[in-house]
Formats: sequence, C-alpha cells, structure tokens
Amino acid sequence: MGEENKKQGYAFGTFKGVFTPSILTILGVIMYLRFGWVLGSVGLAGTLLIVTIATSITFLTGLSLSALATNMKVGGGGAYYIISRSLGLEAGAAIGLPLFFAQALGIAFYVSGFTEAAVGNLGGLLPAFLTAKVIAASTLILLTTLAYFSADLAMKAQFVIFAVIIASLASFFLGTPVDAVPGGIPIPKGVGFWAVFAVFFPAVTGIEAGIAMSGDLKNPAKSLPMGTLGAVIIGYIIYMALPIFLSKTVTDPELLLNPNALRSVARWGFLIVAGVFAASLSSALGALLGAPRTLQALANDRVLPRFIGRGFGPDNADPRIATALSFGVALVAVLLGDLNVIAPILSMFFLLSYGLLNLSAGLEGLIESPSWRPKFKVKYGISLLGAAGCFVVMLMINAGATLIALLVTATVFYVIKRRHLNAHWVDMRYGIFTLLVRFAIQHLNKIKPDERTWYPNILVLSGSLKSRWHLVEMASSLARHSGALTVASILPVEDWSAEKVQGMEDSMREYLEKREVDAMVKILPAPDRLTGAKSLVRAYGYGPLTPNTIMFGDTEKRASFDKFAEFIRLVYRTQRNLIMLRDSELAPREDPDEIHVWWGGNKDNIGLILTLAYQIQKSPVWKQSKLMLKTIVETEDERSAAIERLEAFIQEQRIPAEAEVLIKRLPDFHDIIRQSSADAGLVFMGMRPPGEEETLEDYSRYYGNLMEATKDMPPLAFVLAAEDIEFRQVIGISARLEA
Repeated sequence: MGEENKKQGYAFGTFKGVFTPSILTILGVIMYLRFGWVLGSVGLAGTLLIVTIATSITFLTGLSLSALATNMKVGGGGAYYIISRSLGLEAGAAIGLPLFFAQALGIAFYVSGFTEAAVGNLGGLLPAFLTAKVIAASTLILLTTLAYFSADLAMKAQFVIFAVIIASLASFFLGTPVDAVPGGIPIPKGVGFWAVFAVFFPAVTGIEAGIAMSGDLKNPAKSLPMGTLGAVIIGYIIYMALPIFLSKTVTDPELLLNPNALRSVARWGFLIVAGVFAASLSSALGALLGAPRTLQALANDRVLPRFIGRGFGPDNADPRIATALSFGVALVAVLLGDLNVIAPILSMFFLLSYGLLNLSAGLEGLIESPSWRPKFKVKYGISLLGAAGCFVVMLMINAGATLIALLVTATVFYVIKRRHLNAHWVDMRYGIFTLLVRFAIQHLNKIKPDERTWYPNILVLSGSLKSRWHLVEMASSLARHSGALTVASILPVEDWSAEKVQGMEDSMREYLEKREVDAMVKILPAPDRLTGAKSLVRAYGYGPLTPNTIMFGDTEKRASFDKFAEFIRLVYRTQRNLIMLRDSELAPREDPDEIHVWWGGNKDNIGLILTLAYQIQKSPVWKQSKLMLKTIVETEDERSAAIERLEAFIQEQRIPAEAEVLIKRLPDFHDIIRQSSADAGLVFMGMRPPGEEETLEDYSRYYGNLMEATKDMPPLAFVLAAEDIEFRQVIGISARLEA
C-alpha cells in the first residue's frame, strides 16, 4: 500500500471528519446566545460587517489551508502540524502550545454556553443543588468520557446534533415578530465595534475543529479543502441571513435585554432550546477531540514528554492521556470564567494560528520552490493578505492582549530553540532565507558601499581549528556584533570527494557552534595550501557579498617568505584588507589588558586599525581592555604637539582611548615598541603595501626584515588597508590627526 493511501487513525471522510465538526462549531453557542446582543450593540450594518470581516479571515485561511494540505501529507495535529512542517519545529511549537490552551479553553467556552442556556431555559425546573458550576462540571465530565473512549462514537453523535440544528434554524426563519419592550425598563449600553467583534469571532473558528482531526482523515488533501471551505461558505450564508431576519422581527432594546431573542422569534421555541443544547454540546465535543490531538502531535515531536502522546483504542488512535490533560485545563476554566471573559482570549490565539497558516502558504508561494506544487492553487498575495488581516484585527481588538499573545509565542519559540530539538522533516526556512538573501544581493549590487555602512567581512584562513584557534577567536571578536565571518581551511589533497569535504565542513561547523562562534565554513580542496588560499581570495563570495578582509597567521620560515610576500601582494591587488596575526596565545589575562595601536604615518592603515580596535572592544573577551593610541616622534618639541593632536582627536571622535607619544631614544622603532608594549594584550601595527614597480624579491625582503624585527613581541596584528574605502572617514579621522 502506497504512503498516500495508508490509513490514518479512524480514516474519516470529508463530511464526517471535516465538514460536520466545522459547521457544528460555526453554528454554535454564539449564534444562539450572543448573536442578538451583537445585532443590538452595533446595528444591522455593523453586524453584517463583523460577519463579513470575520468570515473573510476564515475563508482566506481556508484557502491557504487548502493549498498547504494539497502540497503535503498532513498528519495529526492540525494547524500545529502544518505550521511546524512549513515554518519549522520552533514556530510550530510556539503556536501549537498556545493553540492547545485556546482549544482547551474552547471546551470550557462551549460548556459554559450550554450551562447558560440550561439555567436560562430550565432554571425553574432544576433542583437547588444543580448550580451553574455543578451543571458545567458534570457536562464536561460526561463529554470527556465520550471522547476519551471513542472518537468514532463522538463523531456519529454529531449527525443527530446536526439534524437538531437544522430543525432549529427552520423554526427560527418560520417565526414571527415579537412585541416591543415596555417603556421604563433600563436598556443596557452596547459596547464598541471591536469589542463585539472579539466576542463574535470564535463563532467562525469552527474550521479548527476540522483541521484538528487531520490525523484521522482518510484523505486529508481532499477532505480538508472541501470540508473547510464548504463549512465556511454555508456558515456565512446563514450568518448573513440571521441578522437581516432578526432585525425585522425584534427591536434593538429587546435584543440587548433578551439573550434568548432567537427563541422568542421562533415558531417552535423548544427547537431553539434543543439547538442551543445541541450546538454547545457538539462544539464542546469537537474541541474535546481537537485539543488532545494537538497535544498528542506536540508530544510525538518531542516538544512535550512522549508519554502524553500515547494512543489507545483502535489503531492506537485515541489520545487518552492528552484528553485527560485537556479535561483538566477546561475544568479550571469552567469553574473560573464565563462566555464574555473566555471569548476574547480564544479570539487572540485562533487569530494568531490563522495568521501563521496564511503566512506559511503565502511564503511558500512567494518562494516558488519546485516542491511547491499544490493541487489547490492560491495566489501568494491572497494568503499574505489573510495573514495581514489576522494581525491587524488582533491589534484592533486589543493591542495589549496582542502583545501578550506574541510574547507568549516568542517565549515558547525561544525555549524550544534552546532545546536544540532535531526535527525529522524539512521545512521552508532555508527557502525563506534564500529569498531574503536574493532580494538583498540584487539591491546591494546596485549600490556602491560607503564609509558609514562599512563592516568587517572576514575570511580567516585558519587551517586546523585546534592548533590555530587564536585566529578564529580574534576574527570572531572583530566580526561578532556588526560583521560577517567565514572560517576557511585548505584540504591539500589530490584525492578528495564531495562527501569528504561536506563531512569536514559539518565537523568544523559543529566545533564552532559548541564554542559559540557564529561563522560560515568553507573547505577548499587544492594541490597545496597557498594555491587554495589564492583561489579563495580571488573567487570566494557571492555578488557584492565577498570578504573585504583576509586574515591569516604568519610564518617565520625563511623558505616561505617569498610565498607569503606573493600572497600578501595578491590580497592587496584584489583590494582585500589584510590582517596577519603573530601569536599563539590571544586570550587576555585575568586583569584587563591594554590594546596598543601604533601609528607610523600611513593614513589609510590607521583608519582601518582604529576601526578594528574599536570593533574588538565590543567582544566579551576584550570589552574590559583599555585602548592606547601610540606614536613615536624625534624630539621633545614634536612630542607636545603630537600629544595635543592625539588627545583632541580622541575627544572629537569619541573614541574610548588614551594617547601616548614616545621620543625615539633607541635606534630602532621596533625596539621602542617592544619595550613600551611588553605588557599589552594585543598590539596593532600597520604594514607597508607592495609598490607598483616593486619586485617580489624586494617585498619578500621587506617581509623578512619585518618578521625579524618583531620577534618576541606581545600578540601582534599587522594590518594593511587595501579596500577602495576612505577608512579615515569610517572612524572619522580629521585633518587634525593628519597634520
């Protein structure tokens, strides 16, 4: 048997598994007990507008759901399942847990509606001990018992309830006008449009009842679209006809005073009472079937303990443990709340789940990946419109409650993210990020980078991470807050395979993640390290997103000086900045270290060096370090002028640094630097760029002399600015320092 034909749970069909629970929840307790109040509060035009806005959101969500359901094999968990398989496990759990509580509160909502109807219509016949809370708790226990042992029996019971509701609607539309309210009776004040909307909206969230049964459908791809959209359309027709008829038969004061306005109009009032009982009980039963299945799906995906998702009964389809937990949440809500308190809470979480369903379908259509081939096609703009509508309506109903709902969702997302759960499915997050990157690259390609938006995009040639970790640590400190980092290694072998390269990249990525280094990883096979490094410098990157700074370690082997000089010249000629690090121990000591910046006259280098020094001070490793800006002059007279210049510059540019000017008392500048910076945690120095006509031998000689002169120094970073950027403007160097 193919996967697409494999039986799921009870294998319900469209009418029994989706349409019936959806339409019975739509034509529910709000229609019978609150629709007259809605009409009396906002009038006929306002009521028709509320019904149209609410149903439009549900209809757009139904379209999005149809597209999603016909593009994937839908399992148990309804909205949670679809969102988690589209936006990822974290997003699914972030809406799935609040959605479960909304569904569990929905049970309480419908049971409270049944209780209100029972007390209002049978109050004089009930014994004194049957208080509202006793009736509600008893009803909840009986319904839970039915759902606990057999979903099939519960679904069959809904056919009888459906017949009762149809009969009650026929009785209503065959009814006659009622007498006007006598004068002198105080009329309650109506409430605002959006407050009324919040109470009404759960009436059209019945599609959740059908979606939640996704794991027990024979063919979800067929049943979910047909059953959902059919229920929404029929519900809309009835909800538009009701207020028009009701406005002609009942006055506004009567609507505000009498919660049983529909019964007053109906030809056979007892059928309305039966309809109220049937609708509230069927809606509660639908929620009792849906909430545990959302909880079961969360447990099966290890978001919650696995035992919660254990199945019982035929084909292990009944989530009895989850049903018991749903009962507990609903019981607390039944004992504490009432209809008007619970309804707005339901609205928020249902709107949030609808918004994410629409967003999922909209993004799938926007990305247009080859795997997006739904049989039920919907323009991505329609789905995105549905998502926007959900979020706008949430804000209009109650901005504070919206923020609380989003905060709860974000908190769950963060907690699940921190747990590092491995989903066994793929989602579209890669496609979303690819879409964003593609959009950004296309626009970046048309814009010339400028000094104000410059940030370090570093390619660090690390080699072995364990032996040269100081390079990665330094690069991470520079790029941590406002930069990009790629850690690259050359694989110097002739015999390589894509699998071997991928395995090494995965290993490096895991190593970096454990040490909380946020970086991309690149392994490049090459005949030797220098050839591979040259290839990376020339070709690594995509469009405008290419590294602007190359970082690597030094060499003291004289045999390698020519190769290093050649590599430095290549980096400079490709207009990549260069950072060459000399050290094996970069971690600061317990006391905050000083970072020394030595300026020798190169105006481009000092701009880049100060920018890098400022960047590194943002990192946790170096944030306590003191930045010292140093230079060397020949005489005491020059020293006074230089100090004044440096201090004025520091103050003007708001650089957290101190100035120090030394007089050349030793014959070699490097000896002065070695002596003055002996206790520094890190020293920055500039390098001379290769001349236009300079031979490789001459520049190699310069490099060798530099390596010899800087032996036994503290951790040392040589910097060479080569990018076509005015680094003096990046840090804000003025003519005062250049003088």
